[in-house]
Amino acid sequence: MRPSRALTIVAAALAVVMPAAAQQRDTHARLFPPQSLGLLEGRDRDEWQQPDRVMDELRISDGAQVADIGAGGGWFTIRLAYRVGPRGIVYAEDIQQEMIDSIQRRVAREGLANVRTCLGTPADPRLPAQLDAVLMVDTYPQIRDPVSVLGHIRDSLAPNGRLGIVDFKLDGAGGPGPELAERISPDVVKAQAAAAGLRLVSHETFLKYQYLLVFVRESVGRGVSAGGRATTTPTAGSSRPRRPSEDRGRCTAGSPR
Repeated sequence: MRPSRALTIVAAALAVVMPAAAQQRDTHARLFPPQSLGLLEGRDRDEWQQPDRVMDELRISDGAQVADIGAGGGWFTIRLAYRVGPRGIVYAEDIQQEMIDSIQRRVAREGLANVRTCLGTPADPRLPAQLDAVLMVDTYPQIRDPVSVLGHIRDSLAPNGRLGIVDFKLDGAGGPGPELAERISPDVVKAQAAAAGLRLVSHETFLKYQYLLVFVRESVGRGVSAGGRATTTPTAGSSRPRRPSEDRGRCTAGSPR
């Protein structure tokens, strides 16, 4: 093969590979930096985040088993833990070990025994089954493969379980949150959730700077599994019994190591 022809082939190959690599680097760059966790602890966050009302919309009550996806430093994890009480369990998930360490220290300071930390992967939060609610706050735009992640969450929900996705409105300039260009439309989230076998229950706008989307598992027909395969969705009462201790071997008690 002539040198010029070989160089042309190599250049074409690089043109295909490099954008994918660049996209992967950009995805990791969007992850919230652990050293900036203090930015999430503003004194006014309880006012504009309205955690109690968000938990009400997800029907989270005493004794519930819930998960906090992309839990960061555990701001919402702690509030979930107090809501579900000692009979409940909160699975605090993040894909960054530094965040997991921060949550474990916070849980120890609070003296809570009902929190389990879960180190997930970019494609799988590695949650236990039969969860009553899953909450994802200010995390969705950082997810590399949202349909895969949502599929795994769907498989972890109990038949009547709810998924709540909270993220910043596109027109929220002047308030907290990322740059407008880094935000994601709720319509995109809805479409990707539908592709993962989730049904929209409500689109709440009571938050000043954010929207709340509430989803449930499709109750009839065929959905999409975490692996992208069509599956028949079980009806209520057809799932295996709840196993509170089941954590797929990836979640640990929230105490410092």
